[in-house]
Amino acid sequence: MVPESEREKTVELKQTPLHTIHKEMGAKMVPFGGWDMPVQYTGIIQEHLATRSAAGLFDVSHMGEIFVTGKEDEVLSFLESVTCNTISSMKAGQVQYNAVVNEDGGLVDDITVYKFSDSKYMICSNASNYPAVTKHLEKYKKGTVTVVDDSKNWHQIALQGPKADEIFSKYLGKDLSSILYYHFEEMNWKGETIIVSRTGYTGEDGFEIYTSNTLGVTLWKDLLEIGKEFGLAPVGLGARDTLRLEAKYPLYGHELNAEWTPVESGINFIVKEKPTPYLGYDRIIADKKNGPKRKIVGIRLMEPGVLRENFPIFSSDGKEIGKSTSGTHSPSRKESLGLAILETEFTKNQTEVFVEIRGQKKLAKVETGAFIQGSVRNNR
Repeated sequence: MVPESEREKTVELKQTPLHTIHKEMGAKMVPFGGWDMPVQYTGIIQEHLATRSAAGLFDVSHMGEIFVTGKEDEVLSFLESVTCNTISSMKAGQVQYNAVVNEDGGLVDDITVYKFSDSKYMICSNASNYPAVTKHLEKYKKGTVTVVDDSKNWHQIALQGPKADEIFSKYLGKDLSSILYYHFEEMNWKGETIIVSRTGYTGEDGFEIYTSNTLGVTLWKDLLEIGKEFGLAPVGLGARDTLRLEAKYPLYGHELNAEWTPVESGINFIVKEKPTPYLGYDRIIADKKNGPKRKIVGIRLMEPGVLRENFPIFSSDGKEIGKSTSGTHSPSRKESLGLAILETEFTKNQTEVFVEIRGQKKLAKVETGAFIQGSVRNNR
């Protein structure tokens, strides 16, 4: 089988509307989920720390925007049947973290759901997954429900960091405190209706901003200019990964996949019991009630070394109990940390594990909770 990295070299990579600008800015470009994306501009550590201390600007216009509409009862029933969180609890203007599940209880993708009204929702899906999510939703839709992948017409920028609100409020000339954490507003800006949500993937306060492609390019340039005095920096995929790991956020293809249930994957807080079962319901709810045999946990190295994915993990008596799923050197904590899937029985009583790195077993500790406390904590 050809490795994924080699397969990506043989196909034409997609480009975001900011592709030319990234190259002009000197960004190092890499293949990611079928897209040619910036991995860094000035350096991963510098971009990471800028986001934690001031603000970072991310091109996330490779993400997918899927609109689901229909009669109120039919669209609600449909969404409840293909996701594991409770859609009926949402109010207009709310964003919900959720997951589209498959027939076996695994994940098609983790998503955010935007509720515009009882008859209109938007699903934001990961870059490499939104075609599969669209196909999956099309398979199960009924009645008046329509599913439209409108990704090519939407541009998305993420502005993240403790100064994100100050920067964006100054740019728009309006107070954004009315947008609560995991909520959004539609607003008129430069002749079009844009979507601004207080969400993100860094553990910091900030916004994800949805516009047309043309306005998205203008917005990127404007924000970098107005944000100079605040310390705003453009940020690539490298720091995006280190930021999300410090916040203990999962990534599809690492902690999330088509085989593991949401409970195994460490996002059991979105798993709800519903009157009408969703796909894979029995297996997912059994994991929720009884506990899964394995689950995602945080780990950090207690000895020199750097965690990466797929390192075998052992108990103190030498038994292999799992593997790392993601890992990095944390610029904020200045230590190596990551996520791992471990046997649940072991984690009940033990916190010390050993990670095999280049043939050597390094002492590590299992950690609960996020590795950092970012500014997002103040906006929940």
